[in-house]
Amino acid sequence: MSSSFLRIRRIAILAKLNKSSSPPLDLALTVSNLTQSGLQRILVFDSGVGGLSICQEIMIACEDIEIHYLSDNKGFPYGETPEKQLIANASALLLTAIQLIKPALVVIACNTASTVVLPSLREKINVPIVGVVPAIKTAAQLSNKFALLATPATISRRYTDDLIETYASDKTVIKLGSSELVRHIEAHLHGEDLDRNLLIETINQIKKQAPGQDIDTVVLGCTHFPLIKTEFEKIQPDWKWIDSGQAIANRVKQLLDQNDAKSMIKEQRRDCAWLTEWNEDDQLKALFYRYGFEQIKTI
Repeated sequence: MSSSFLRIRRIAILAKLNKSSSPPLDLALTVSNLTQSGLQRILVFDSGVGGLSICQEIMIACEDIEIHYLSDNKGFPYGETPEKQLIANASALLLTAIQLIKPALVVIACNTASTVVLPSLREKINVPIVGVVPAIKTAAQLSNKFALLATPATISRRYTDDLIETYASDKTVIKLGSSELVRHIEAHLHGEDLDRNLLIETINQIKKQAPGQDIDTVVLGCTHFPLIKTEFEKIQPDWKWIDSGQAIANRVKQLLDQNDAKSMIKEQRRDCAWLTEWNEDDQLKALFYRYGFEQIKTI
C-alpha cells in the first residue's frame, strides 16, 4: 500500500476517534494528483452530510478506492418526504449519478432511503448496492434492554419492526424518532454551534419511556448521529452508543474484493462531492475538504 493511501486511512481513523463534536480542522490533504495502477470507484449517497460517517468507515476498511459522495441536500431531509415522492426523486437522481460517475458499487448511506428506495432501484441497475439498516442485531447481542434513536420515518416503518422481531423479539426495545435532531446536526455540520441541551433533552426523552432508566445501549439509527457520537458519550458515558458504519464498510470491502479487473479505473484518484444545490457562502466546502474531497460539483 502506498504511503499516500496509508495517510488517507490514518486521517479517517483520526476523524473517527476525534473527541470534538466536529471533524478535525487540520486533516486536509491533496489526493487529486495521485496515480494508481487500479482504483475502484464507489458512490456513497445520502440526503445530507450524515453519510460522511459511513465514508470514514469505508476509508478505514478499504484501499485503492475513489469515493464520490452524492448529497441530495436540496431534498433534505428524506425522513419527512412522502414515500412515493421519495422513491421517484431519489431513484431518478441516483440513476443519473450512476450513469455519470459509473461506480463499481453504490452505498445508500441513509436509513430512510435504504428501506424505501433500494428495492425498486435494484430492479433498474446491475451495479451492486449496499444499504444501511439500524444495528438492531448488534444491539441485541450486547443488551437485553436498549433504545433505537432514528428518524420518525425509520421508527415507523414495517422494516424496522421486522428487524426487531427477527433479532430482538426477546428484548425490550425503546424507539425514539427525532427530525429535529437530524436537522440540527446537519446545520451544525454547515457551521452552526452544537446545542448540547438538545442532546440532553433527547437522552431524557429516552429515559422517560419505560424502562428507559434501565437501558445500557442506544442504536444510532440515522447516519447523521454517529458524527456527534462523542458528544452523546460525554453526556451519558455509561451507555453504549452503536451504529452500523463498520459493518457497512466491511460489506463494501467484501464486495470490492470480489470484483475483477474490469471494475478498475486507470485514472488519477479524484474523490468528489456532488450536491443537488450549492451555496457559495455555505461551509460545506471546508467540511468536505476535511474528509478528503477536494472537488465539489452540482448534479
